Amino acid sequence: MMPAAVIEKAEKAILDIAEAVGRDPGGRGLLSGAIETPAGQLAISLSKVRRAVLLSGFPVRLPDGSFTGETDGPSGTANIARALEESGSGVTVLTDRTCLPQIAAALEARSCDSPVVAVPENGQQEFFEKLFADFRPTHLITLERPGKARDGSFRNMRGIVIDDMITDTDSVIPAAHRHAAEIISVGDGGNELGMGALRPLIEERVPHGELICADEAADIALVSGVSNWWGWGIAAVLSVLYGKDLLPSPETERKMLQAVIASGGADGCTAKAEETVDDLPMEVHLAVLNEVRKIVNNTVKKLM
Repeated sequence: MMPAAVIEKAEKAILDIAEAVGRDPGGRGLLSGAIETPAGQLAISLSKVRRAVLLSGFPVRLPDGSFTGETDGPSGTANIARALEESGSGVTVLTDRTCLPQIAAALEARSCDSPVVAVPENGQQEFFEKLFADFRPTHLITLERPGKARDGSFRNMRGIVIDDMITDTDSVIPAAHRHAAEIISVGDGGNELGMGALRPLIEERVPHGELICADEAADIALVSGVSNWWGWGIAAVLSVLYGKDLLPSPETERKMLQAVIASGGADGCTAKAEETVDDLPMEVHLAVLNEVRKIVNNTVKKLM
Protein backbone atom coordinates (compact mmCIF):
# COMPACT_ATOMS: atom_id res chain seq x y z
CA MET A 1 0.00 0.00 0.00
CA MET A 2 1.24 3.50 -0.86
CA PRO A 3 2.31 5.64 2.14
CA ALA A 4 -0.30 8.23 3.04
CA ALA A 5 2.29 11.01 2.66
CA VAL A 6 2.89 10.04 -0.98
CA ILE A 7 -0.82 10.05 -1.77
CA GLU A 8 -1.18 13.43 -0.06
CA LYS A 9 1.63 14.85 -2.21
CA ALA A 10 -0.08 13.41 -5.28
CA GLU A 11 -3.32 15.14 -4.30
CA LYS A 12 -1.58 18.50 -4.15
CA ALA A 13 0.16 17.88 -7.47
CA ILE A 14 -3.15 16.93 -9.11
CA LEU A 15 -4.57 20.37 -8.36
CA ASP A 16 -1.59 22.00 -10.06
CA ILE A 17 -1.80 19.55 -12.97
CA ALA A 18 -5.52 20.24 -13.39
CA GLU A 19 -4.76 23.94 -13.62
CA ALA A 20 -2.02 23.33 -16.20
CA VAL A 21 -4.22 21.20 -18.46
CA GLY A 22 -7.32 23.25 -17.71
CA ARG A 23 -6.78 25.99 -20.26
CA ASP A 24 -9.32 26.11 -23.06
CA PRO A 25 -7.50 27.66 -26.05
CA GLY A 26 -9.91 26.01 -28.46
CA GLY A 27 -12.96 27.56 -26.76
CA ARG A 28 -14.73 24.22 -26.32
CA GLY A 29 -16.83 25.59 -23.46
CA LEU A 30 -16.61 22.69 -21.02
CA LEU A 31 -14.00 24.43 -18.90
CA SER A 32 -15.81 27.76 -18.73
CA GLY A 33 -17.61 26.59 -15.59
CA ALA A 34 -15.99 25.90 -12.25
CA ILE A 35 -15.02 22.21 -12.24
CA GLU A 36 -13.57 20.87 -9.03
CA THR A 37 -11.09 18.13 -9.86
CA PRO A 38 -11.53 15.23 -7.38
CA ALA A 39 -7.84 15.23 -6.44
CA GLY A 40 -8.09 12.96 -3.43
CA GLN A 41 -10.29 10.44 -5.19
CA LEU A 42 -8.03 10.37 -8.25
CA ALA A 43 -4.82 10.00 -6.23
CA ILE A 44 -6.23 7.09 -4.24
CA SER A 45 -7.69 5.47 -7.35
CA LEU A 46 -4.45 5.60 -9.36
CA SER A 47 -2.48 4.28 -6.38
CA LYS A 48 -4.56 1.10 -6.65
CA VAL A 49 -4.21 0.38 -10.38
CA ARG A 50 -3.03 -3.16 -11.03
CA ARG A 51 -4.60 -3.93 -14.40
CA ALA A 52 -6.26 -1.39 -16.68
CA VAL A 53 -8.36 -1.41 -19.81
CA LEU A 54 -7.84 1.75 -21.87
CA LEU A 55 -10.36 2.83 -24.51
CA SER A 56 -9.91 5.63 -27.03
CA GLY A 57 -10.44 6.60 -30.66
CA PHE A 58 -12.63 9.39 -32.02
CA PRO A 59 -13.40 9.47 -35.75
CA VAL A 60 -13.36 12.48 -38.04
CA ARG A 61 -15.02 12.75 -41.45
CA LEU A 62 -12.70 13.79 -44.26
CA PRO A 63 -13.63 16.14 -47.12
CA ASP A 64 -14.21 13.21 -49.49
CA GLY A 65 -16.78 11.66 -47.12
CA SER A 66 -14.53 8.91 -45.80
CA PHE A 67 -13.45 8.89 -42.17
CA THR A 68 -10.43 8.13 -40.02
CA GLY A 69 -9.19 8.51 -36.46
CA GLU A 70 -8.43 11.98 -35.17
CA THR A 71 -5.16 13.16 -33.61
CA ASP A 72 -6.64 13.80 -30.16
CA GLY A 73 -6.69 10.55 -28.22
CA PRO A 74 -3.95 8.25 -29.58
CA SER A 75 -0.92 9.86 -27.95
CA GLY A 76 -2.75 10.58 -24.69
CA THR A 77 -3.74 6.92 -24.48
CA ALA A 78 -0.23 5.78 -25.34
CA ASN A 79 1.22 7.97 -22.60
CA ILE A 80 -1.12 6.45 -20.01
CA ALA A 81 -0.33 2.95 -21.27
CA ARG A 82 3.41 3.50 -21.04
CA ALA A 83 3.21 5.06 -17.58
CA LEU A 84 1.12 2.15 -16.31
CA GLU A 85 3.52 -0.37 -17.84
CA GLU A 86 6.49 1.35 -16.24
CA SER A 87 4.76 1.36 -12.86
CA GLY A 88 4.07 -2.37 -13.04
CA SER A 89 0.42 -2.53 -14.16
CA GLY A 90 -1.00 -4.75 -16.86
CA VAL A 91 -2.68 -2.92 -19.74
CA THR A 92 -5.02 -3.79 -22.59
CA VAL A 93 -5.86 -1.03 -25.09
CA LEU A 94 -9.18 -0.99 -26.93
CA THR A 95 -10.42 1.02 -29.88
CA ASP A 96 -12.49 0.28 -32.99
CA ARG A 97 -11.72 -0.58 -36.60
CA THR A 98 -11.79 3.05 -37.72
CA CYS A 99 -9.23 4.30 -35.20
CA LEU A 100 -7.08 1.19 -34.84
CA PRO A 101 -4.27 2.39 -37.17
CA GLN A 102 -3.89 5.66 -35.25
CA ILE A 103 -3.97 4.10 -31.77
CA ALA A 104 -1.53 1.35 -32.82
CA ALA A 105 0.82 3.91 -34.38
CA ALA A 106 0.94 5.99 -31.20
CA LEU A 107 1.53 2.93 -29.01
CA GLU A 108 4.40 1.80 -31.22
CA ALA A 109 5.97 5.25 -31.29
CA ARG A 110 5.75 5.37 -27.47
CA SER A 111 7.42 1.93 -27.24
CA CYS A 112 4.43 0.37 -25.47
CA ASP A 113 4.22 -3.39 -25.03
CA SER A 114 0.47 -3.51 -24.35
CA PRO A 115 -1.79 -5.24 -26.87
CA VAL A 116 -4.29 -3.13 -28.82
CA VAL A 117 -7.59 -4.77 -29.77
CA ALA A 118 -10.41 -3.59 -32.03
CA VAL A 119 -13.81 -4.01 -30.39
CA PRO A 120 -16.03 -6.10 -32.68
CA GLU A 121 -18.79 -4.30 -34.54
CA ASN A 122 -21.34 -6.80 -33.21
CA GLY A 123 -21.56 -8.65 -29.91
CA GLN A 124 -19.83 -5.88 -27.95
CA GLN A 125 -21.50 -6.70 -24.63
CA GLU A 126 -20.36 -10.32 -24.79
CA PHE A 127 -16.87 -9.16 -25.80
CA PHE A 128 -16.58 -6.85 -22.80
CA GLU A 129 -17.95 -9.46 -20.39
CA LYS A 130 -15.34 -11.98 -21.48
CA LEU A 131 -12.53 -9.43 -21.43
CA PHE A 132 -13.35 -8.26 -17.91
CA ALA A 133 -13.82 -11.81 -16.63
CA ASP A 134 -10.49 -12.98 -18.10
CA PHE A 135 -8.31 -9.88 -17.58
CA ARG A 136 -9.92 -8.77 -14.28
CA PRO A 137 -9.02 -5.07 -14.64
CA THR A 138 -9.03 -2.90 -11.56
CA HIS A 139 -9.64 0.16 -13.77
CA LEU A 140 -11.25 1.28 -17.00
CA ILE A 141 -9.79 4.51 -18.38
CA THR A 142 -11.48 6.12 -21.39
CA LEU A 143 -9.99 9.10 -23.18
CA GLU A 144 -11.56 10.98 -26.10
CA ARG A 145 -13.95 8.15 -26.96
CA PRO A 146 -17.44 9.04 -28.28
CA GLY A 147 -20.34 8.34 -25.96
CA LYS A 148 -23.98 8.03 -26.97
CA ALA A 149 -26.27 10.91 -26.09
CA ARG A 150 -29.61 10.31 -24.42
CA ASP A 151 -31.31 10.01 -27.80
CA GLY A 152 -29.13 6.99 -28.60
CA SER A 153 -26.97 8.68 -31.24
CA PHE A 154 -23.31 9.66 -31.26
CA ARG A 155 -22.73 13.29 -32.11
CA ASN A 156 -19.79 15.57 -32.81
CA MET A 157 -19.33 18.97 -31.18
CA ARG A 158 -21.61 20.59 -33.76
CA GLY A 159 -24.41 18.21 -32.86
CA ILE A 160 -24.14 16.24 -36.11
CA VAL A 161 -24.90 12.51 -35.88
CA ILE A 162 -21.81 10.39 -36.56
CA ASP A 163 -23.29 6.94 -35.96
CA ASP A 164 -22.01 5.58 -39.29
CA MET A 165 -18.42 6.13 -38.16
CA ILE A 166 -18.70 4.50 -34.73
CA THR A 167 -18.52 1.06 -33.21
CA ASP A 168 -20.77 1.33 -30.16
CA THR A 169 -18.60 0.81 -27.05
CA ASP A 170 -20.93 2.32 -24.45
CA SER A 171 -21.61 -1.10 -22.89
CA VAL A 172 -18.05 -1.11 -21.54
CA ILE A 173 -19.11 1.11 -18.62
CA PRO A 174 -21.88 -1.18 -17.33
CA ALA A 175 -19.46 -4.09 -17.76
CA ALA A 176 -16.86 -2.27 -15.68
CA HIS A 177 -19.44 -1.66 -12.97
CA ARG A 178 -20.45 -5.33 -12.93
CA HIS A 179 -16.81 -6.36 -12.51
CA ALA A 180 -16.03 -3.73 -9.84
CA ALA A 181 -13.52 -1.81 -11.97
CA GLU A 182 -13.13 1.90 -11.23
CA ILE A 183 -13.93 4.14 -14.20
CA ILE A 184 -11.91 7.23 -15.09
CA SER A 185 -12.97 9.17 -18.19
CA VAL A 186 -11.31 12.08 -19.95
CA GLY A 187 -13.01 14.54 -22.30
CA ASP A 188 -12.83 18.11 -23.55
CA GLY A 189 -16.25 18.69 -25.09
CA GLY A 190 -18.87 16.71 -23.20
CA ASN A 191 -19.72 14.22 -25.96
CA GLU A 192 -17.08 11.75 -24.77
CA LEU A 193 -17.87 8.47 -23.02
CA GLY A 194 -18.17 8.95 -19.26
CA MET A 195 -18.95 12.67 -19.40
CA GLY A 196 -22.52 12.03 -18.27
CA ALA A 197 -21.07 12.57 -14.80
CA LEU A 198 -20.87 16.27 -15.67
CA ARG A 199 -24.26 16.61 -17.38
CA PRO A 200 -25.53 19.76 -15.58
CA LEU A 201 -22.35 21.66 -16.44
CA ILE A 202 -22.29 20.41 -20.03
CA GLU A 203 -25.91 21.32 -20.64
CA GLU A 204 -25.36 24.80 -19.18
CA ARG A 205 -21.96 25.72 -20.65
CA VAL A 206 -21.33 23.79 -23.86
CA PRO A 207 -22.92 24.72 -27.20
CA HIS A 208 -25.46 21.99 -28.06
CA GLY A 209 -24.70 20.55 -24.63
CA GLU A 210 -28.15 19.10 -24.00
CA LEU A 211 -28.04 17.38 -27.39
CA ILE A 212 -24.48 16.03 -27.39
CA CYS A 213 -23.81 15.18 -23.73
CA ALA A 214 -22.77 11.55 -23.35
CA ASP A 215 -25.22 9.56 -21.26
CA GLU A 216 -22.93 7.10 -19.46
CA ALA A 217 -21.18 8.42 -16.36
CA ALA A 218 -17.67 7.69 -15.09
CA ASP A 219 -16.74 7.43 -11.43
CA ILE A 220 -14.12 10.13 -12.03
CA ALA A 221 -14.57 12.57 -14.94
CA LEU A 222 -11.56 14.67 -15.94
CA VAL A 223 -11.70 17.58 -18.36
CA SER A 224 -9.00 19.55 -20.13
CA GLY A 225 -8.60 21.90 -23.04
CA VAL A 226 -7.45 18.96 -25.15
CA SER A 227 -8.12 15.39 -24.03
CA ASN A 228 -4.53 14.31 -24.76
CA TRP A 229 -3.39 16.65 -21.99
CA TRP A 230 -4.92 14.51 -19.26
CA GLY A 231 -2.91 11.65 -20.76
CA TRP A 232 0.09 13.59 -19.46
CA GLY A 233 -1.84 14.38 -16.31
CA ILE A 234 -2.49 10.75 -15.43
CA ALA A 235 1.11 9.85 -16.30
CA ALA A 236 2.22 12.72 -14.07
CA VAL A 237 0.17 11.50 -11.11
CA LEU A 238 1.67 8.03 -11.54
CA SER A 239 5.11 9.70 -11.70
CA VAL A 240 4.53 11.29 -8.31
CA LEU A 241 3.15 8.09 -6.80
CA TYR A 242 6.11 6.02 -8.00
CA GLY A 243 8.81 8.66 -7.65
CA LYS A 244 10.01 8.75 -11.25
CA ASP A 245 9.34 10.74 -14.41
CA LEU A 246 6.96 8.70 -16.58
CA LEU A 247 6.19 11.53 -19.01
CA PRO A 248 7.24 11.54 -22.67
CA SER A 249 10.00 13.82 -23.92
CA PRO A 250 8.98 16.60 -26.33
CA GLU A 251 10.74 14.65 -29.09
CA THR A 252 8.73 11.52 -28.33
CA GLU A 253 5.49 13.50 -28.24
CA ARG A 254 6.23 14.94 -31.66
CA LYS A 255 7.20 11.49 -32.94
CA MET A 256 3.85 10.09 -31.82
CA LEU A 257 1.88 12.79 -33.60
CA GLN A 258 3.88 12.25 -36.77
CA ALA A 259 3.20 8.51 -36.55
CA VAL A 260 -0.53 9.11 -36.10
CA ILE A 261 -0.59 11.37 -39.17
CA ALA A 262 1.47 8.85 -41.20
CA SER A 263 -1.10 6.16 -40.31
CA GLY A 264 -3.86 8.23 -41.90
CA GLY A 265 -4.98 10.31 -38.93
CA ALA A 266 -6.34 13.84 -39.18
CA ASP A 267 -7.03 16.80 -36.90
CA GLY A 268 -10.53 16.43 -35.45
CA CYS A 269 -11.33 20.13 -35.86
CA THR A 270 -9.90 20.77 -39.33
CA ALA A 271 -10.03 17.26 -40.86
CA LYS A 272 -6.55 17.97 -42.21
CA ALA A 273 -3.61 15.56 -42.11
CA GLU A 274 -1.24 17.99 -40.46
CA GLU A 275 0.72 18.12 -37.21
CA THR A 276 -1.96 19.73 -35.08
CA VAL A 277 -4.35 18.50 -32.42
CA ASP A 278 -7.71 20.27 -32.09
CA ASP A 279 -6.38 22.92 -34.49
CA LEU A 280 -3.54 23.81 -32.10
CA PRO A 281 0.12 23.63 -33.20
CA MET A 282 2.60 21.38 -31.43
CA GLU A 283 4.23 24.34 -29.69
CA VAL A 284 1.04 24.97 -27.70
CA HIS A 285 0.88 21.34 -26.60
CA LEU A 286 4.55 21.12 -25.68
CA ALA A 287 4.25 24.22 -23.48
CA VAL A 288 1.61 22.39 -21.44
CA LEU A 289 3.75 19.23 -21.32
CA ASN A 290 6.71 21.24 -20.02
CA GLU A 291 4.55 22.79 -17.31
CA VAL A 292 3.26 19.38 -16.22
CA ARG A 293 6.82 18.04 -16.10
CA LYS A 294 7.90 20.92 -13.84
CA ILE A 295 5.10 20.02 -11.43
CA VAL A 296 6.25 16.39 -11.40
CA ASN A 297 9.92 17.26 -10.88
CA ASN A 298 9.19 19.73 -8.09
CA THR A 299 6.89 17.28 -6.30
CA VAL A 300 9.22 14.29 -6.61
CA LYS A 301 12.14 16.35 -5.24
CA LYS A 302 10.10 17.13 -2.12
CA LEU A 303 9.52 13.42 -1.55
CA MET A 304 13.21 12.54 -1.72
